[in-house]
Amino acid sequence: MAFPNEKELKKIREKLEKVEPSRLLPRNASKADKLKYALCQKFVVYLLEHEISQAELARNLNMDTARLNEIVKYKIDLFSVDKLIEFAQRLDPNLEINVA
Repeated sequence: MAFPNEKELKKIREKLEKVEPSRLLPRNASKADKLKYALCQKFVVYLLEHEISQAELARNLNMDTARLNEIVKYKIDLFSVDKLIEFAQRLDPNLEINVA
């Protein structure tokens, strides 16, 4: 696979300028926030591994596409731990969570 040429790079940059970035977890994050972040990450990994769109996954999980987008953008402040666990269990009914 070759590195994209300048025209392709320009197209990619223009597309990325319109996309809202994912949020990062702050260094001083609470244990609850770390758990919420890890639960959100499960959705991102699922999307990548199964090569499906957010819209398709939202339909499969019977949830609003905008809500799923908030999860994959790691907007953890919009969710309780309970709600993210509920959504994650829809994704994986055998979900196990280890708390240290």
